[in-house]
Amino acid sequence: MISLILQIFKKLLNIPNRKKSFITFVYTTIVMTIEEVIQTKTLSLSRKLTINLLYSANWANDIITEAIKPFDISLQQFNVLRILKGQKSKPANLSTINSRMVAKTSNTTRLVDKLIAKGYTERTICPTNRRKVEITITEKGLKLLDIINPIVTTAEKKVTQQLNDNELETLNKLLNKLRQ
Repeated sequence: MISLILQIFKKLLNIPNRKKSFITFVYTTIVMTIEEVIQTKTLSLSRKLTINLLYSANWANDIITEAIKPFDISLQQFNVLRILKGQKSKPANLSTINSRMVAKTSNTTRLVDKLIAKGYTERTICPTNRRKVEITITEKGLKLLDIINPIVTTAEKKVTQQLNDNELETLNKLLNKLRQ
């Protein structure tokens, strides 16, 4: 029975040759409550919400990461490229990039180094302040974003497909309120 359900989910998700473990993960995410997933009966509301937020964030992260995997780029590297594109040809320093990251990390330098090695970004020394390092996106990086952005948009729609526009708006407002 489970095998049949997994086959149905595979067709519904339109993901060719996906591993059974991934489809099982999708099945548990869509069908099961958070209590069923972590196999517990009672959770306080605040713990239930916290676990659900973390679980859901990882679930969404996995979907988007899987979508960009063929491009040999991590979600964090993709985030850096989007930040640099948003600079509209103005350079950014590491501090600016780190402050705008979705997931704040201490390895921004390493992320940028990997993007430089792939030819997606450039690092230059500021002509007016030699201690300041400036990072810009290259043409190659912009072309990669042109290819990846529609793919990420599709993945984001997969993440939110169960919610209508009003629910999306309400959830966004509640999450903003949660962080205040």
